[in-house]
Amino acid sequence: MSLHETAKSTTSAAVSLGRGLNLKSPVLLASGTISYGEELSQLCDISRIGGLVTKAISLEPRIGNPPQRIAETPSGMINAIGLANVGLKRFIAEKVPFLRTLNTAVIVNIAGRSIDEYCEVVSTLDGVEGLNGYEINLSCPNVKGECMIMGVSRAATFEIVSELRKITARHLMIKLTPNVTSISSIALAAEEAGADSVSLINTVVGMAINYKTRRPLLKNITGGLSGPAIKPIALAKVWEVYNSVTIPVVGMGGIAGFEDAMEFLLAGSQAIQIGTMNFVYPDIGEKVATAIEEYFSAQGTTPLREYYGSLVTG
Repeated sequence: MSLHETAKSTTSAAVSLGRGLNLKSPVLLASGTISYGEELSQLCDISRIGGLVTKAISLEPRIGNPPQRIAETPSGMINAIGLANVGLKRFIAEKVPFLRTLNTAVIVNIAGRSIDEYCEVVSTLDGVEGLNGYEINLSCPNVKGECMIMGVSRAATFEIVSELRKITARHLMIKLTPNVTSISSIALAAEEAGADSVSLINTVVGMAINYKTRRPLLKNITGGLSGPAIKPIALAKVWEVYNSVTIPVVGMGGIAGFEDAMEFLLAGSQAIQIGTMNFVYPDIGEKVATAIEEYFSAQGTTPLREYYGSLVTG
């Protein structure tokens, strides 16, 4: 077994998301913002955080959408990367050896064109040591006719999670999109089908335009908006889902520091993911994890297990 599989944490900020996914900190680094962690490891002490979620992996390599595919927006960014990745075989051969050296949890984000593809990827990865769980991406808004279709349908979500649950005993985290009528309904479908946790929110569909050229900034025209601009939306969705399901909620969307992370914990997140701000401050995960640990280590502070979801609304 790898170091991060056997390591046990006794810190005041440790959290268990169930089915063997034990985190030394509630801080995770979000998929698509740290690649596979190799470059980040030179700028941040990854062992200080709870874990990382890899860039999405699909069965075959993908080149993604044509550029321009990233643009800065007020208080955030918009992207249409299109799930570009090295593919399953290269991921196992070239990326997993490094991931096995990390003293933190490793969660693999998985995307696909069909239920069969998702199942094949998970089935193959289940025979690979050094991985702690899967984040199933049912919510990418930048790939036409694929995972987004599954993520907006309660029936499709139930079906794919049910099939994946038959294949793996590892932790299944289902990533949810805010671009639906009822996110709690989708979350409930995932729970009923056997999901161990849900993560939310993925990016919000958006658009950016250059009025001088009369053209969209992205070749794809629309993309996924992320960063501090979407935090109020994310908090509301996390609160909604937390009050609808019994499985752990992993919150994300606009977290830019310690205070943001604490807000997500209060809204019901048992763990959080930091995404866009990794591009601005590569060590933000380490800093937020340290700040949370110090906060919950302080004498008289409410334990983390009693803190999350304790928002006072009356």
